[in-house]
Amino acid sequence: MSTTLHPAMLPELTSSELRRFNRQIILPEFGIEAQRRLKAGSVLLIGLGGLGSPASLYLAAAGVGRIGLLDADVVDETNLQRQIVHGQSTLGRLKNESAEARLLDINPNVQIERHDVRLGVDNALALIAQYDVIMDGSDNFPTRYLVNDACVKLGKPDVYGGVLRFDGQLSVFDARTGPCYRCLFPEPPPQEFAPNCSEAGVLGVLPGVIGSLQATEVLKLLSGIGSPMIGRMLIYDGLDLSFNTVHIAKDPDCPVCSHAPQDIVLRETVMVCAAPVGRSISSGGLQAKLQARDEMVIVDVRNPAEWLSGRIPGAIGWPKPELEHALHESGAAPLPRDRDIVLVCQSGMRSSSIIKSLVEAGYDPLRLYNLEQGMAAWPGDVQLV
Repeated sequence: MSTTLHPAMLPELTSSELRRFNRQIILPEFGIEAQRRLKAGSVLLIGLGGLGSPASLYLAAAGVGRIGLLDADVVDETNLQRQIVHGQSTLGRLKNESAEARLLDINPNVQIERHDVRLGVDNALALIAQYDVIMDGSDNFPTRYLVNDACVKLGKPDVYGGVLRFDGQLSVFDARTGPCYRCLFPEPPPQEFAPNCSEAGVLGVLPGVIGSLQATEVLKLLSGIGSPMIGRMLIYDGLDLSFNTVHIAKDPDCPVCSHAPQDIVLRETVMVCAAPVGRSISSGGLQAKLQARDEMVIVDVRNPAEWLSGRIPGAIGWPKPELEHALHESGAAPLPRDRDIVLVCQSGMRSSSIIKSLVEAGYDPLRLYNLEQGMAAWPGDVQLV
């Protein structure tokens, strides 16, 4: 699984590199040949966010010769709580640009290749084919499935990591010798059951733990030392600091890796929503209602901490868990039944779930509206709290 070059063909280490990497070269299990394999090796980091940030720092510092950075986003202030490769001075800049400068400061000899694009079926194979190991630091299911399918088709190891709230996961998927991601999760969950960090939150240090472990797996794969996490998944609970390992079997009926590589066709993974309940309203439609002074009720079901960035003027702040408790535990209707009710969250998923609960509680679905794409797409004024 390491760089396949014969030892005689591996690049030599300079005297500066021998000094720089001395602390790992002197490890009996590592040595000069493993360091030379790192120098000859390459990795593509998909996502320079919470996972890609710590991983990129350690991979550059360890002496990986060529590092590809794939991300099209810019640095935002909300990133800085956990995306440690970026800083205040790089706000508004491309994440790849920010990371490149920091990695070259750590190791000026590393070759950085920027791909300031989003991964899609049109470019996945061409990009992934250029690297020995792929590290998936993405934060959405469509990208994870696309990375997996492309890696299976091309015969590349996929170093996977995932984080949410206080929990993390880590595995290495390599269909040549073990299961792939779809052996474990053949299809993505419904969209309303797929929260992300912007919705559910994440403890800032958690991506540092998982991202550093991903970097460890990349180094093992490139250098040929140790036993990669193929066929195993590490489960990390940050609240009680526990690590558990579960074994993953290869699925003989896997929708991807059970087929010959030449027969695998990349497709976009579409997140499917359950049948919608209630009605949908766009940001423009809600603004028109506000300007017309429509006697509606706007309920913001985000968490109180999310309100600090502002709420739609006139909106009632009622966190989803508390509103659901009021619906299920109280015989009285917590919201008026004779007025239109607009439910708001960050992206539209939590508010959609609340609408289902309101309908189950006897509310008229024709009077219930879900703000499309939530506050993430709201262009209007906000009321600070």
